[in-house]
Amino acid sequence: MPIRDDMQDLKVTLIQSDLHWQDRSKNLTSFEQKISQIEEETDLILLPEMFTTGFTMNSVEQAEEMDGPTMQWMAAQADQEDAVIVGSLIIKEGQHYYNRLIWMIPGGMFHTYDKRHLFAMAGEHEHYTKGEERLVVEYKGWKVCPMICYDLRFPVWARNQDNYDLLIYIANWPNKRSYDWRALLQARAIENQAYVVGVNRVGQDDNGHDYNGDSCVIDPGWKKELYHSEKNEAIHTTTLSASHLQDVRKKLPFLVDSDDFKLI
Repeated sequence: MPIRDDMQDLKVTLIQSDLHWQDRSKNLTSFEQKISQIEEETDLILLPEMFTTGFTMNSVEQAEEMDGPTMQWMAAQADQEDAVIVGSLIIKEGQHYYNRLIWMIPGGMFHTYDKRHLFAMAGEHEHYTKGEERLVVEYKGWKVCPMICYDLRFPVWARNQDNYDLLIYIANWPNKRSYDWRALLQARAIENQAYVVGVNRVGQDDNGHDYNGDSCVIDPGWKKELYHSEKNEAIHTTTLSASHLQDVRKKLPFLVDSDDFKLI
């Protein structure tokens, strides 16, 4: 896949944070403070999965509408920082509840992605409706595919069919499976020849699950982590190089030999 003429380097900020259990107000205040601490201009700010509540199955009590306070907060933050803000929250639509990722653009426009793979071992499928469509967003010349946590375990859903440059996972991924998290993020980068960014939380939730963070940025082809942070809260901005991505794809153009398929 050739680099497009309008593609420029992309600055991505990861916010690895503890979360206040089922307390939207405290979480929004906390993330507003953290966003204000970003020390350089950035294009894209990434928050963890369910960043207003923690990974809760209490969907009925914790859900918001699409015109609710978190959407308004995200729009205000995107405008203030002149950057896209990405995170997921619990959304109610009709009689359905979704673990919904919001891609909030300065000016109030947004895209959404509903988590496709619901974590049955925690009963997520009993409280939420799964998504049916993948999201690929064009931004500053990049094609970006954002996903949520458990989606990481399913490579077919993430397969790069020559249609994205950056794959993002936002998560509440527990510490006891941190090896899987890091290994799979690296695998997704290598097999899809794209940058991969994973943003996870830290701390402990009210179900007693510990989170180690392990947020990281993975190079698209040279088998290395460009950034990795564990255990503590962290705010980090990384520049993703358009020319480096082009170089990787020119030297190892194996995406052209990948299998063609359709999900049904």
